[in-house]
Amino acid sequence: MANAQHSSDANHGSVKSYMVGFVLSIILTIIPFGLVMYPSLPKAATLWIVLVFAVIQVLVHLVYFLHLDRSEAQRNNVVAFIFAALVIVLLVGLSLWIMFSIHTVMMAK
Repeated sequence: MANAQHSSDANHGSVKSYMVGFVLSIILTIIPFGLVMYPSLPKAATLWIVLVFAVIQVLVHLVYFLHLDRSEAQRNNVVAFIFAALVIVLLVGLSLWIMFSIHTVMMAK
């Protein structure tokens, strides 16, 4: 059963890598939190900034904690992640579209 181990341990992070990811995550959390707690921008701008920071934070987590990158060893994991994300986006997006369409048709009567 020795062959059941990971084929490459090179993609596992170092303490420095984890600390960089942790610090980035803290920064990417504090800035939107501050914008929401102490509003100084219009609500729409704050919403867009929080959304952008959320996407950046997801990418930071994927790279620094889940070690998804462009390396050959991670290619299958990246493809599986993109496929799962696509399925979720389609499932949620199309469900919302159907519910909006049903609501529009039902409220027209």
